[in-house]
Amino acid sequence: MKNKKYLKDLSDIKFMMSRSSRFGSLSGLAGVFAGIYALIGAVIAQVLLWKHQAVFASLSPHPIDSQVLTQLFFIALAVLVLAIGTAILLSIKKAKKLSENAWNSTSKRLLINFFVPLTVGGLFCLVLLQYSLIGLIAPVMLIFYGLALIHADKYAAIDIKSLGYIQTILGLIATQFLSYGLYFWATGFGLFHIVYGIWVYKKYDRKNAE
Repeated sequence: MKNKKYLKDLSDIKFMMSRSSRFGSLSGLAGVFAGIYALIGAVIAQVLLWKHQAVFASLSPHPIDSQVLTQLFFIALAVLVLAIGTAILLSIKKAKKLSENAWNSTSKRLLINFFVPLTVGGLFCLVLLQYSLIGLIAPVMLIFYGLALIHADKYAAIDIKSLGYIQTILGLIATQFLSYGLYFWATGFGLFHIVYGIWVYKKYDRKNAE
């Protein structure tokens, strides 16, 4: 009996330590909304780029009209702002339900570990844009986003590493099919986000709500 109690106490201590070192307020619904925003953005981008399909099919520099690039930039910015804004709002809401503080040392470490690889990837995309290597931008975005998820996984209570591996592998595959870069982008940021978000919601969010 004493051994069982000792093991239970160790298990409880391990659980509390894990909970204190991992951010548990990430919402699966945030992934679903992010995926929806990405799909809408991809459709709009496809309409803008239908005259410029050749730029994705080659590693050679292919300049695009500056007006189109500006429009694509604002589309990407809108998707990013909506996705991050929704994630913040849903995380705060979930934290309140769990009686936790959404902004703490753990969430700060998660964001730092997430945004460092993501920022490097964003800067690298600007370099590709500088040299008009448009076809590589979508694969690079997927690869660095996947690496960001993998890097931040140790501070997240839910499994985001698996999604990170999926995005990274998808990005590597996309490097071999440059003319379909936007479709790979829509699949990774759109479809996989929705599917993964639903899985997280069913496994974690709904369980916490019960």
